[in-house]
Amino acid sequence: MPFKPIPGSDEQYALISFDANGNERTDEVPGLFSREVLEKAKREQPTNIFFFSHGWKGDIPAAIDQYNRWIGAMAARKADRARMGPNFKPMWIGLHWPSLPFGEENLAANSFATDGGDEIAKLVDEAVAHFGGSEAVRGPLEIIFQSSVDDAGATEVPPAVLKAYQELADAIGFKAGGEADGAPDEDGAPLDPQGALEAANMTGASFGLGDRLMNGILGGVRQLSFWTMKKRARTVGENGMHRFVATLMKTTNAKIHLMGHSFGCIVTSGILGGSNGRTPLPRPVHSVALVQGAFSLWAYGEAGKVPNTANPGYFHNVIPSKGVSGPFLTTQSQHDTAVGVFYPAAVFLDRDVSFDPVKLPKSGAIGTYGIQGTASAVAAKLLDENSEYTFEGGRIYNLNCDQFIKKMDGSSGAHSDIDGPQVAHLLWQAALAS
Repeated sequence: MPFKPIPGSDEQYALISFDANGNERTDEVPGLFSREVLEKAKREQPTNIFFFSHGWKGDIPAAIDQYNRWIGAMAARKADRARMGPNFKPMWIGLHWPSLPFGEENLAANSFATDGGDEIAKLVDEAVAHFGGSEAVRGPLEIIFQSSVDDAGATEVPPAVLKAYQELADAIGFKAGGEADGAPDEDGAPLDPQGALEAANMTGASFGLGDRLMNGILGGVRQLSFWTMKKRARTVGENGMHRFVATLMKTTNAKIHLMGHSFGCIVTSGILGGSNGRTPLPRPVHSVALVQGAFSLWAYGEAGKVPNTANPGYFHNVIPSKGVSGPFLTTQSQHDTAVGVFYPAAVFLDRDVSFDPVKLPKSGAIGTYGIQGTASAVAAKLLDENSEYTFEGGRIYNLNCDQFIKKMDGSSGAHSDIDGPQVAHLLWQAALAS
């Protein structure tokens, strides 16, 4: 990808694109664009490098839209930038990865019930591509989709469809159902198409924006799709992006700052943890922000503090290995129903989700509860854009953002309400503290 202009600024950001297997794409720009970025860093020696990873935004235009808003909001904070000092020289990098959960933006409820066979065939083709493109996934998906058309109001998943779901799960390597100490793609409910049907119908809406949903017999497709997204996010973070950031650290002495949103918080954590969460970067990054994270609140928990296991959370090693030298931030908002309600319904098949900041659940998202199970974490609040934070290095701050992340009257749109001046100021303050 070429460099992109930062709105309202004379600067630009690099957009590096990875595929579902964590390999850098070469179809947009000949060769590896990351090499050009590395050469630029080596040549210009920036003082600070800011990385951003989007969440469920499927295509490149959507990723560019997010980065234009996020980085543009930071660029607009002239006073914050000035406090970084006269020698401040930033580099901005956005990551694109294929991250659209199937159906969340291209499948309206019952939209295909009366559209005929061509529309059904199109949706099946899209689902096949989403789940890896093999013929092993096509047969089960055809059975599942056809059944959803034949019995759109089903309250029970037929035996033949249950069998098709198991074949689909086997074909994609689905392995959720482990304890809370597992990798992001091991966390969540085991395969349960009937439970997915009930959970989807009870919540009555989707994890994505707008009114598109997959209920009824297709609830299990959503469960498998979300597992696929979590697996993909970990793969991209632990592999290609971890290697790139490690190489960049050897190329420049710049301070490194990471920011992820939603599923992008898994990417960011994968960059920090490396392979299996146990392969640190060559040196600590200087600040991290996990904004409305869509993965387990126990992912960084200490041994003995993660529910139903004596093991620590999958990414816990980042803390004792001092993988972050400056502030480590997470944001939460009770208005974010995407991670507060729809995420646990899709991943954990919870039928009755209620937010209780005191009684922590086994299954919940960092974007709702923050990082839990570690003495390093403290509760705080997102302040207005003119206030000062007193961040300490090596400390995790779970920031209540109810006052500022609340767009669209508490609908799932609040999940992406993160480009305001308060969040931009927060990221600058974290960089300054580091």
